[in-house]
Formats: sequence, structure tokens, C-alpha cells
Amino acid sequence: MKKIVCFLPIVIVSLAIQAQSPMVKKHRIALFAPLYLDSAFDRTGNYRYGKTEFPDFISPGLEFYEGAQLALDSMSREGKQLEVFVYDTRSASQTLAQQLVKAEKDSVELIIAHCGGSEVRPLADFALRTNTPFINANLPNDLGVRGNPFFVLINSTLRTQCEGIYAYMQRYYSTHPIIVFRKKGAMEDLLQTTFTDISKDAKGASLKMKYVNLPDSFSTTTLKNYLDSTHTTLCMAGSMNESFGKRLAFQLASLNKTYPVAIMGMPTWDVFHEFNKPDYKDVEIMYSTPFYNPRTDATSQSLVGFFNSFMYSRPSDMVFRGYEVMWKYANLLLQYGHDIASNLGNKQYTLFTEFDVEPVLNRENLTLDYFENKKLYFVKWQNGAIKSVN
Repeated sequence: MKKIVCFLPIVIVSLAIQAQSPMVKKHRIALFAPLYLDSAFDRTGNYRYGKTEFPDFISPGLEFYEGAQLALDSMSREGKQLEVFVYDTRSASQTLAQQLVKAEKDSVELIIAHCGGSEVRPLADFALRTNTPFINANLPNDLGVRGNPFFVLINSTLRTQCEGIYAYMQRYYSTHPIIVFRKKGAMEDLLQTTFTDISKDAKGASLKMKYVNLPDSFSTTTLKNYLDSTHTTLCMAGSMNESFGKRLAFQLASLNKTYPVAIMGMPTWDVFHEFNKPDYKDVEIMYSTPFYNPRTDATSQSLVGFFNSFMYSRPSDMVFRGYEVMWKYANLLLQYGHDIASNLGNKQYTLFTEFDVEPVLNRENLTLDYFENKKLYFVKWQNGAIKSVN
């Protein structure tokens, strides 16, 4: 409950402050996030849930917002002036279309958003029509956006992740047998097709990847038929499904002493926290992520200290995401003004993670479709410790 008391009023106060800003010419930013304020509070401002209840569906957007707000507070202390308009994409009184009309009237010069799938295209269309850079901070999907030089994906797409995984395996496991364990499904078929396409265009020797369909009730008895007791086998999860991934990793780990394995997971594995348990002793477990923050730098430590002191909790990854995205692109807006659209890939103002924002070209006509963060970190769990390995 302490987190609710300290956290939600920050959102409400911030929304009120923006309307009271003095009439001084400042660069303007629109922040879109699913805050669910109408769901959390009734018309009289009373919190709808129990004193000790904080619904999970509210957390990601609010945490992203709070990180962005803390970044703006830091910039304000440095004397940097901005005008930020906050839009609750889960508002019961305004549709996204209505909010975009207001954003245009407010003459915003930059959009930063924590997106839902249905929001990407409207925001991207608005960005293209008004020449306003749109930073999609969370969703790793272009949702069919094409020919839009104002659209930036910070969370790398599945194609980029697969390209990175393939290159990593080429570098470190090119001589190892590679078994891709998968279940049946459309996403699994897409993954297999993507890796097959990548192998055709890859530089160097193609990897020999064997695909194995597993039944829903697969066990170690099934898995060991594809392993070798004399050589390390690289086992890759050919599914984004988290339950499948957890089951596969656990059972492969239990076989490791007799059948040595290294495990390549999917980007969805960055939410797993069980790999520090004794069950995974001596097993190398790897996966890719665009966001790796060991939280050892001064800014991260300051955020951790703030949350410990005032929230009685630890900041989530989404807090750090909101902070670094707002910090980077708000500073770029202040430095380059209307020319920020020509500096979307600028590497200045890096905080926790490096962004390598590059143009994505249409394969058919070689025109620019959008910009995407191509930087991937590969992290490895081994004996309870996690570290970056590239």
C-alpha cells in the first residue's frame, strides 16, 4: 500500500502541473502511457481497490511513466525546460483519436509512448502526417508500419532478435550440434521460417540446426534421445511460449551431468528469475535482450536508493526504460530542436543501455520503412550469476 500512496499521486500532480506551466516558449513532448486512472479512481478521487491491492495490469504503464517523470525531474534540476503533456491511453473519457487531436493542437514536437498493439498504427500515422518523431519504447513490433521516417522502435523486433541469435551461435557454437526444440504452433512456424531465411543470407558457414517437435507432455526421456554424452549440445528453445521455455530449461538442466548442454533461450526469457536456483547448477543459459542493466552506474544506484527510501520497493525494468528513453530523446530535442528527426540514431545521452538505432529498409524497393534499435545484449546465467557476454 505504501507504493500506492507514494506513486499514484505523482501521476495526478504531474497532470495538473502541465496546465499551470508559465507561458514561455518551450519544446513540447507528448507522453502516452496506459495509466488506467479512471479504473484506479472513482469520480470523487477515491482509490477503487483495497488498501493492500495494486492490480498487475496497472503497473507497467505507471512504472514507465514514473521513470520518465524522474528523468524530467533530473533535467529540471539541471535547468532544462520542457513542457510535457501526459495522455492516459486507457482513459474512459477520451479516445486515442481525441488525444491525438489535442496533441496536434498542443504542437508537440516529440512523442514517447508505452504502446499497446492497437495504438502503434494511429500514433505512427500521426507522426508521419505531422512530421513528429514517435518513439515506441516497449512494443517489439512494427505492426505493418512502412515508409515512415518518424517511427522509432526501441525494443528490437523478432527478426532482429533472430538475426542476432544466429550470428551469436555462428560465433561461439559453429562446431556444435544445434538442436531446436519446439512445439507446434503458428509462432513456432514463424520462428523456424525466419531462421531458415536468415541462414540463406548469413555470411560464413551456415549452421546445422535440427528442429524437433515436442509433445505437450515431453520429458527428459524424450530430450535425451537428441543429446550426446560425449559432446556439449547447444539446445535452443524454438518457441516464445514462456511455459514451454521454463519446462525445457528445467528438464535440460536435469540432464546436464550426463548429457552436457548449453541452452539458448528466447527474448521472452528476460522475465525468468529461477535460473539462480541449484537446479541449474553448471548449466550455461543464454538469451538476447535489447535492455541489459547491471544497475551498477551512479544513475541506476540513485534510482534504486530513491525507491528503497520512498517506495519501499525496487524499481522495475520499466522504470529504467522510461527514465532512459525520456532522458535521451528529451535531451536530443533540446539540443537539435526541429532537426531531431535527423538525429534519431544519435548515440548521445546514453545511460543504462546502448541504443543502435538504424534505418530499416524495405527489401523490395530499398526505401526507408522506419528506424529500429539493432543493439542486442547476450546475457548468460551460470551458477546463480548473470552477466553480459558480448
